[in-house]
Amino acid sequence: MSSFYDVIVIGGGPSGMQAAIEAKKEGAKVLILECNDSLGGILNQCIHNGFGLRQFKEELTGPEFAYKQYSEVKKLKIPSVFGAYVTKIEGEKITALVRGKEKEYFSKAIVLATGARERTAGEIKLAGDRGAGIYTAGTAQKMINYYGKLSGKRVVILGSGDIGLIMARRMTLEGAKVLKILEIMPSSSGLRRNIRQCVEDFEIPLEFSHTVTRVVGRERVKGVYYAEVDENLKPKLETEKFLECDCLLLSVGLIPENTLLSEVEKNIKKQIIVNEFRQTSIKNLFISGNSLHIHDLADNASEEGAIAGRSAALFARGALEELGEEYEISFSSAISYTVPQRVSGCGSFKIFFRAKQNFLRKKIVVRCEGEEIASKFCVGITSGEMQEIEVESGKVKGPLTVSIE
Repeated sequence: MSSFYDVIVIGGGPSGMQAAIEAKKEGAKVLILECNDSLGGILNQCIHNGFGLRQFKEELTGPEFAYKQYSEVKKLKIPSVFGAYVTKIEGEKITALVRGKEKEYFSKAIVLATGARERTAGEIKLAGDRGAGIYTAGTAQKMINYYGKLSGKRVVILGSGDIGLIMARRMTLEGAKVLKILEIMPSSSGLRRNIRQCVEDFEIPLEFSHTVTRVVGRERVKGVYYAEVDENLKPKLETEKFLECDCLLLSVGLIPENTLLSEVEKNIKKQIIVNEFRQTSIKNLFISGNSLHIHDLADNASEEGAIAGRSAALFARGALEELGEEYEISFSSAISYTVPQRVSGCGSFKIFFRAKQNFLRKKIVVRCEGEEIASKFCVGITSGEMQEIEVESGKVKGPLTVSIE
């Protein structure tokens, strides 16, 4: 197998596989580097349904979604290297440890699709003991879905992200008692359908503006103290209560795994800056999926992978023309961030963003130098769900502003 490629995709999850598929369809010679022993990424442990409604127009489980993508990868004869841990990217050279041996690969364009990792107890400065029974929700999911091991019988979940909500249902179905879900924010960061199907349908208590103050249990978790928080998210110690349990699951957010691109330009929030082609400030590097920003749906991550893969293939053969001047995208105080953050406006593109709070009956508006060039009415906008709006080709003549009005 030659070590020289047009496009190398680092990561074989939904975004990475779709990037490889689209790059191959553009005529590129493609390779996937994957650290695990199979393609699919996190999808392989997500045995619940709800996947594929956008991309495949049918409701699938995570493994079914992954298999459909894998079937296309196999059909297109795209090679993969498993057990490959990429350690360095230097220009067109990629250095990786493959089964303990260092190897070098060369590619005209690179797509980073390495996904995200969960925040741990240490990262949220969780106080108290560190006995057995403290898990991230994703780890607990893998334990039960891969190995049939239940992480506890009396469970408290900290955080109402989607994986936490889904695990509340999963643990309940396996016979565990989910005592409470505690959310430090005044609203959930999870999808509304997951709140309804995983929590409300099972009558699991969900308490907002509450957090765990400390864990008790040196050898095994015996319980947690929890309390209400104030407007600054500081615990009100006078409200502290004790809850006996043997397991604490953490669903406290995901962190994009993009440390390989530490030299790439980032804004103040440490977010990778890309244009509408998912091209970074290093021209041969493209990035997509959860390694760029956290997606609600695998379908969305896959869609972004398609953009990055197609663009990388065009770049590799010199068909991604010099874009000329790129314009910055700014946003109103009601919005947390946008992707992309800059555009050339060479063709139609979508702007993705997250709102800071919930809104009813509002309009998303994109303006170019004060002139409205795109708008979209929304019955409801929630902070827990990604929003998107499409801007038609030829309408970008200067800097853009996105707002909720």
